[in-house]
Amino acid sequence: MTVRLSRIQLALFFILLCPVNIIGLWWAVGSPLVMDPNSICRKAKRLAGKQAELCQTQPEIVSEVAKGARLGIRECQYQFRYRRWNCTSHNKYFGKILQQDIRETAFVYAITAAGVTHAVTQACSMGDLLQCGCEATRNRAPPRPSSSSPSGDGVKWEWGGCGDDVEFGYEKSKQFMDAKRRRGKSDIRTLIDLHNNEAGRLAVKLYMRTECKCHGLSGSCTLRTCWKKMPHFREVGDRLLERFNGASKVMGGNDGKTLIPVGQNIKPPDKQDLIYSDESPDFCLANRKTGSLGTRGRMCNSTAMDISGCDLLCCERGYREETVVLEENCLCRFHWCCVVQCKKCLVRKELSLCH
Repeated sequence: MTVRLSRIQLALFFILLCPVNIIGLWWAVGSPLVMDPNSICRKAKRLAGKQAELCQTQPEIVSEVAKGARLGIRECQYQFRYRRWNCTSHNKYFGKILQQDIRETAFVYAITAAGVTHAVTQACSMGDLLQCGCEATRNRAPPRPSSSSPSGDGVKWEWGGCGDDVEFGYEKSKQFMDAKRRRGKSDIRTLIDLHNNEAGRLAVKLYMRTECKCHGLSGSCTLRTCWKKMPHFREVGDRLLERFNGASKVMGGNDGKTLIPVGQNIKPPDKQDLIYSDESPDFCLANRKTGSLGTRGRMCNSTAMDISGCDLLCCERGYREETVVLEENCLCRFHWCCVVQCKKCLVRKELSLCH
């Protein structure tokens, strides 16, 4: 099921990810603020540092930042669609999630920072931004043939095409998402949030792939032109979900500037790992204090043994079977040129819903 996000929900999601001083300026429950560059940059006079600079001088980049936030939300909802907490953007509950240092919050920060990196970089490659374009490759060593390519075939390699300038997207994501927070009691939380932001960006930056195209007469490959492309964002989401499943619990060091893994014989998390400091609630029942909507009424899989199964998703409360009739496209035909026409069919489906 595709979840359509309202602009107000997107505003809440994005603003809550911003530094504490931004939250104080922009957000209150029920605010009619909409998520667009103009709304953000109207506040530029009251902001400071890199965010104010970006708003004042490059509002078109802020537009891509907003697209990246939307990309992150959609991916979060896809990755958590079968879990008790399904990345809901419900106004009254989502803010409570982001006020905690739990695994779910770590994923939200990471996927959003990744989304901003991906969206800004993509805009550069598409020519939508004047400040950037294709990746500069003058000083880069030529690519090496892959293991599947025949060695000694005399094929010449060179960089060309339009590679993704991920460094630009990385820097703009860092500039906007990592703006300085108020120091003091929030130091440890700030370290955690900044770490997870970086983990999200690295899930894009460190996994660039090389694409190549052959050139030559009669289909020969006398010259191979190659360029760097970002991973598909679904791959980024999959990779961050793996990090979520293996996230490391940490505590603040005595100096207030370091994070220490909790538990014996646990290696310190690296830059790509997600980290958290508090245990997550079970999300079984609705609880505004913890930001849990509960799982009552959620669809589950009565035959699955994994997290989507009714036993786990319904928290052993049981489930009910319900028959619904849905209208779907069917008997689709392609007509030259270029229209696909479908009929509407009624389909009866059996659903399992949590008690």
